[in-house]
Amino acid sequence: MVTKKRRLIGAGVIGISAIAALAIVGIVAAVTGTIVAGGWSTLSWEFLTAAPSEGMTAGGIFPAIVGTVFLVVMMSIAGVPIGTVTAIYLCEYAGTRSVLARGIRFAVNTLAGVPAIVFGLFGLGFFIQFVGGGIDRALTGGAELRWAQPNILWASLTMALLTLPVVIISVEEAIKTVPQDLRAASLALGATKWQTIRRVVIPNSLTGIMTGGILAVSRGAGEVAPILFTGAAYFLPHLPTALSDQFMELGYHIYIMSTQSTDVDATRGIQYATTLVLLLLTFLLNFSAIYLRSRIRARQQRS
Repeated sequence: MVTKKRRLIGAGVIGISAIAALAIVGIVAAVTGTIVAGGWSTLSWEFLTAAPSEGMTAGGIFPAIVGTVFLVVMMSIAGVPIGTVTAIYLCEYAGTRSVLARGIRFAVNTLAGVPAIVFGLFGLGFFIQFVGGGIDRALTGGAELRWAQPNILWASLTMALLTLPVVIISVEEAIKTVPQDLRAASLALGATKWQTIRRVVIPNSLTGIMTGGILAVSRGAGEVAPILFTGAAYFLPHLPTALSDQFMELGYHIYIMSTQSTDVDATRGIQYATTLVLLLLTFLLNFSAIYLRSRIRARQQRS
């Protein structure tokens, strides 16, 4: 009787889980289908390669695509190495009773729960007004504002801070999966702590580091709130030529067109098409990183 009851409960749990999974897949499919249906007719080569024009109701989104790619690349360059080094310290160097390690973990967990808009306000106050203002005062005495204004550098650093907890947690978990026997064997052969980390730990956790980068790209590519104050521009039909330039970004472009447009009917197709391009670009970046990770993993298995 008890066994039959357990089987019924188990079957019920499996059934509920299956229904929930199908519901999630259905919602994702419905959202994706709506975006594709609404934006496919507007999507064209000219739309992808032209600059916006006529009050944002015509033209293309090429500056926004380039700005998004620049933002994601610079964000990854700034955030992934710092997150990786922090995770290595927490796993390999910090002791179990280290006050500094506890403080870092507390800060990481706190940052992971901070709303994205707060990062934007922090970027405005710290990077733009404090750091940028200090640079301008040192270079021109404050007579010319070049760095004390929103630009792609401050936006990228702000996004790097936003994604830093994701990278640290992912890389730390990947490092913990490396067996302690490998470390012990390396040290027994005369290798130093750093040589063991560089030649044993990092190569065996490289796929996890790549996973952290993928999650950072996924988190940062679609965020709008942090760049509202730190670098994104509403209408900028030319490409950024310096780190001190503002830029267009796909997520911000969608937000502005969906909330500030005076002619919703004229911009609806552009909104859907821009959303579709943002999804495709995010998928492309993720698939590229996943492909690279799989190649690295296959090479490690062969060796």
